[in-house]
Amino acid sequence: MKCLTLMAAGSILALGACNKTDTSATDNGSNVAMTDEASTNTTETNASAGATVDSAFITEAMQGDNGEVAIGQLAQTKGTSQKVKDFGKLLVDDHGAHRQELKTLAAASGVSTTDEPTPEAKANLDKLKGLSGAEFDKQFKSMMIEDHTKDIAKYEKQASSGDAQTAALAKKTLPTLRKHLETANAL
Repeated sequence: MKCLTLMAAGSILALGACNKTDTSATDNGSNVAMTDEASTNTTETNASAGATVDSAFITEAMQGDNGEVAIGQLAQTKGTSQKVKDFGKLLVDDHGAHRQELKTLAAASGVSTTDEPTPEAKANLDKLKGLSGAEFDKQFKSMMIEDHTKDIAKYEKQASSGDAQTAALAKKTLPTLRKHLETANAL
């Protein structure tokens, strides 16, 4: 009976240790405390590599790409100027390719994929669907400037403070996002 009590106490201590905060993990040299609960919300473990990725960033980036592709497709059909139509095609091509990279990273890291756009992109898409002619082109330009400005800020942050895999992807993606912003400004 005494052994059984000691075994039960040992099991409780072992389980308690599993739920303690791990302050030994580092992210770019700074200590980061992650609990089991928090890590399931923001990171996923890559079982084969033992690394963690920022699942929230991956999901949000995927949703952003989904929105850009949908808006780009709409611009190709509703745009009045050839520049708007060409930019729409560029968005479809570039964000479609980026979405594939994200899906590959997500699959390798155990992160769920999504085909849904961000709520903001969905609202922009709905608004653009109701426009035509020069008003469509004007709103499209404005939305693309605002959206790519926000995206650049998010990707710069991820590139400097994200996990190794998403930071590398963010750094690789930034030149494309900057080119999109430059193109949107020139519309």
